[in-house]
Amino acid sequence: MKSTFLTAEWRKLALFNYSIDPLILKPFVPYKTELDFWNDKCYLSLVGFRFVNTRLKGLSIPFHSNFEEINLRFYVRYKDGGTWKRGVVFIKEIVPKSALTFVANTIYKEKYVTFPTRHEWLLDGGDMRVSYGWKHKTQWDSIAVTASATSIEILAGSEEEFITEHYWGYTQIDDVRTSQYQVEHPRWQTYSIKGYEVNVRFGELYGEAFRILENARPDSVMLAEGSPIAVRGAAKIE
Repeated sequence: MKSTFLTAEWRKLALFNYSIDPLILKPFVPYKTELDFWNDKCYLSLVGFRFVNTRLKGLSIPFHSNFEEINLRFYVRYKDGGTWKRGVVFIKEIVPKSALTFVANTIYKEKYVTFPTRHEWLLDGGDMRVSYGWKHKTQWDSIAVTASATSIEILAGSEEEFITEHYWGYTQIDDVRTSQYQVEHPRWQTYSIKGYEVNVRFGELYGEAFRILENARPDSVMLAEGSPIAVRGAAKIE
């Protein structure tokens, strides 16, 4: 087992889940992995959340402990011996600090980019509003959810369980190599969604293949509280 590289808390994860044609994702599926389906649906998720109390190898890096991340991801699985490992693949990950982008892209071969970001967490009586924004080419894109402020358990076998419980990250290095790393966290709780907003230029940011999302309604929207997490060092599948 690889040693722990990063620890943090992931908090207030807003997840917008779209059912998508698997053929759109096929060029992005890393070597030795395959798409993971839920009830015959191939999901792509736009996710916004906050990193809190981030540490690299146990060290807190000044001005890099608390920040937003917004990512577009889909779901895969990898058969390691007789065991299926369920994981995620990122199309792109947005963070506000160039040093974060450098470390993630260098060590984990990820697809981070650096944009200005912002967030808002508001409590209003029994409701909570969570929003995330990022500035791309002089304009701000954003996602937001309004939810009940009371958290609930995730049910076994539910869509929420499928979306939130993928504990591996996979990144395509080339046609015959994949980077693999493990993410550890306890089971999360979620909040009941009351409303949402999506103002995102998908085609401009993620490529023409994803422009169809600009006129699509998400199949589901979730808000997870999150938890402390640990990310272990990367290994190669060859």
